[in-house]
Amino acid sequence: MRILVVGASKGLGKALVEGLGQAGDTLIGVSRTRPEALPAAVRWIEADLGQPRQAAAAIHEAVAGEGLDVLVYNVGIWEERAFEDGYSFLDDDDGQIERMVATNLTAPLLLIKRLLPVLLNSARPRIILTGSTSALPGSGRPEVTFGASKFGLRGIAETLREGFRGQGLGVSCLNLGYLNTEDGLDVPLAQAEQRGEGSLIPLHDVVQVCRMMLSLSAASYVRDITLPALRDERF
Repeated sequence: MRILVVGASKGLGKALVEGLGQAGDTLIGVSRTRPEALPAAVRWIEADLGQPRQAAAAIHEAVAGEGLDVLVYNVGIWEERAFEDGYSFLDDDDGQIERMVATNLTAPLLLIKRLLPVLLNSARPRIILTGSTSALPGSGRPEVTFGASKFGLRGIAETLREGFRGQGLGVSCLNLGYLNTEDGLDVPLAQAEQRGEGSLIPLHDVVQVCRMMLSLSAASYVRDITLPALRDERF
């Protein structure tokens, strides 16, 4: 498989680049800046998803010739004071709201539009969108723009499924709760799961879920998965 991971320089994206794929697969990472320590088996594309048109064009040009089987869109930015007790929508900067919508919604729309003709040449084309539990009813979160953009991401998944079901495209939305982004895959899972005392999801678990999704046959796909932390009382 040829797997493209967008937003791959750190945190979950870095873990996905390191943890997905098997012998013979090609992993391609995308980020605004190229990481210093780049695995030898990983290709890299420098693109800023905050500039959606330019990024979509650059990524398409880099992958179109050799084809693509899987797109993992893992980019998402949030408000400056998101997830803090003092958050208020009325205090959000207008420019920041525009950047969030551009990165979280406009960028995946334009990128998917560019890459779909390439993906649909695959025998088993797949798109994985990393959403958030903030986009689920009853999430209990007040962050307006972040929540709205993640609701929109689920809308992208819903409509893509219907528009391209006949061409074998499987689109999955992974609704993630609070992540432990401090411990990478190099940290043993038994240690990583201790951080937050059950309130944070180890990156290992997200990678394992994505591996499962990509291991399925062309006859099935995962529609949605909600992955909250065990002690997240919202779910």
